This record gives sequence, C-alpha cells and structure tokens, in this order.
Amino acid sequence: MEKVLIANRDEIALRIIDACRETGLSAVAVYSDVERNALHVREAPEAVCIGPAEPSRSYLSTPTLMAACETTGADALHPGYGFLSESVDLADVCREHGITFVGPPAHVLAVAGDKAEAKRRVAEAGIPVLEGSEPLKDIAALAEAARAVGYPLLLKAVAGGGGRGIRVVRAEVELADAFRRAQEEASAAFGDGRVFLERFVPSPRHVEVQILADQSGNVVHWGTRDCTVQRRHQKLVEESPAPGLTAVQRRRLAEAGVEAARALAYIGIGTVEFLVDNGTFYFIEINARIQVEHPVSEVLVGHNLVQEQLRITQGEALGYTQSQIEFWGHAIECRINAEDPARGFLPSSGRVCIDHLPGGMGVRLDTAMYQGMPVLPYYDPLLAKLITYGETREEARIRMYGALRRFRIHGVTTNKELLTEVVSHPDFAAGRMTTDFLERIA
Repeated sequence: MEKVLIANRDEIALRIIDACRETGLSAVAVYSDVERNALHVREAPEAVCIGPAEPSRSYLSTPTLMAACETTGADALHPGYGFLSESVDLADVCREHGITFVGPPAHVLAVAGDKAEAKRRVAEAGIPVLEGSEPLKDIAALAEAARAVGYPLLLKAVAGGGGRGIRVVRAEVELADAFRRAQEEASAAFGDGRVFLERFVPSPRHVEVQILADQSGNVVHWGTRDCTVQRRHQKLVEESPAPGLTAVQRRRLAEAGVEAARALAYIGIGTVEFLVDNGTFYFIEINARIQVEHPVSEVLVGHNLVQEQLRITQGEALGYTQSQIEFWGHAIECRINAEDPARGFLPSSGRVCIDHLPGGMGVRLDTAMYQGMPVLPYYDPLLAKLITYGETREEARIRMYGALRRFRIHGVTTNKELLTEVVSHPDFAAGRMTTDFLERIA
C-alpha cells in the first residue's frame, strides 16, 4: 500500500491526508465540481475531480471512484465516514481490482451492516440485546411480531445508520404508516428497504465502545464514549469516558464491546453501540468505520486512530495489549453544524465569514473551514468538531463552554448557541442525560 485515494471530503479527508503523510503514504483527494477550492483539495499532494455536486454521481458512485484510482495509480482507498464507508459492494469491487480497502473486509462489513444478524450473533455470545424480530417483509408479519414484543417499539432499518430508517411506534394504529415510511427512507438512503423491530427504551443513555482488531485476532478497546445528547437519533455531543456510570459498569461495557467484536470475527477499527437503561446495557449495533466522534478517544489514549486504521489494513499487529493502554482525563466533543435550531434544524447555506476560532490549552478544533468557504446544500451540515479535554470532566466542560463562546463565525446559521446551552445546563454538568435530553430542556 503506497498511494491512498480518499473517497470523502471536508474534515475527515484532511485527517486522512495528515495520517497518510505521517505514515509515509501518498494521498489523493477527490472532489465534486463545486469543491475545487476546498481545503482538503488544496492540502492533498494530488487531487482529482469525480463529477457533479450530487453525491449519487460522485462520492456515492463506485465506478467513478474506481476510475479515479486507475487514473491516479492509487493502490488503496479510504472511505472515511458516511457515503460508502460501510459499503460491501465497494469493498468487494476494490478487492476485485487489486485495491486495498481501508476498513473491514467485505464479509465483515456484510455481517456488521445487517443489524439483525449482528444482534443474533452477539446474543449467542451471551451479550444482552433488546427483544426484537428478524427482518420483516410485510405488514402481517410485522403486526404479529409487534404484538409479541409489545408497544412502544422501534422500527429500524437493517442497513445503514445515522438515524435514518428509524421510527418509534407507540400503538398498533401507527404501525402500517411507520413501516412504509421506514422502508422508503431506508431504501432511499441505503438501497435496502428491509426493517426489523425491537423493544423501545424511552429514556436510555447511548454509550459506545471504540474497538480495534488486527488480522491476527487481537482485539482491544479504547474506552467508552457517551453519545446520549442527540436530535432525531443524530449525535450532537460526545464525550469519553461515559459519565453517569460506575467504573465497574464502564469496564463491563468495554469488555462486552471486545466480546461483540470477537463474536463477529471483526477486523479493523469499529464502534460497538449500546443502550444503557438503569444500569443494564443492551447491544444495538456495530459501526464498521471511523466515527465522527473518534477524537475524544484519541485524546484519552494519546494515539492517532486513523494511523492505527492504516496499520491494521496493512497487516500489522496491534503491538500492544489492553493492559498496556493508559487512559488520561476526560474529553468532550461538540458537533457544530450549519443548521438553524429555531427553524426545526433547517440546514443553512451561505459563505463562511470567520471572526474568531478557539484554541489554547485543552482545545482541539477539527475543521476544513476557511474564510469565504461556501456551505453547500448537497452535503452533511457538519462545519467543525470542537473538542476540549482536561484532567476532569468539569475541567473539560468549562473549557468547552469558553471555546464555544469564542467560536464566532457569520454568513451561515449554526447550532452553536444550542450547544452552549447544553454544556452549561445543570443536568449536563451533573451527567444526568438521557436520549430525550434536548426535548426536556427545550
């Protein structure tokens, strides 16, 4: 592996460019025809246009990405997160063309991407899962399964992630419409309309475990992350280690994450996600990619997770055991999005005018923003990931409050004020969050 084509854009593309540079690999950026001046394009040693702005004709086009590899001589492809990062087809096509896919192999992606199958295998390993069903084909089978599980329940897409294809159903009268909508959304987002159901937990915590597994079967974790503060199943604030849990509970969750990875014969880096309800945890899925929130784990461990991903892909052993990993302090990440909370989180477009960006002790800003950058309606509204860290959670929280206040841009509307309200709220300060936190403080 010598030259890596980065099949993504914006902040995560910059992260991968840096990791390639630091490990002696050459990087190739790709871009749509409206992003010629994007920062990741300017920072890469080499860049190639892959088509028009619409993702379906550029970032989501496997033939286009393969043509870019051939044109540039790239012998590896890193998908980043989102887009085709968990695509079995892309991993298969890469293998067929002699291109190294930087991520789990296709057969692992297939199992991890099928939430129902992943739940079945993890349950067989003795890890708790929520009661639910197999993928459902019609409303009659759905109604029968719903009666067995009971209301309220959750309809979930078998494939994909990011909160798409999910519907809460509180009564049987809502079932048919929710089923149709979940199928349509899942089919449009992932090309797979299959859905299944599971018991709905009204006010849980959302806690995940960062795992790394090399090709020799060695598996370790990089601790827990709390992703409980969400909007419509979309994460807004993440932190590590997960607050509101005892050290014993965090250890058991982390160990369950490792066991889940083993049950799925996992290879690569990934995130094992759990719901925690009154101290009891349940496996829900595994995300087979780098996560948006990976910096909070990097801060605590002191290593570069993207570099680890590249090493594992090249067949290197982890080179360390769980007992050799030392964790330091606490880290919090806020996702600053170009969207308007006062208007139902409507995405905002325009040109970024930067007045001031935060920095200093215990502050990290991952962003691809630049002065005058156009914010386009075609892509995810994420503008920046603001990370603060300190010896204690309170130190990290106070730093986040100050860093948010110093994050000043105009030209587009952002969710900065909402995030400031979240981190300064007494319940957040005390670690008393559940997934309905935003609804409670609104």
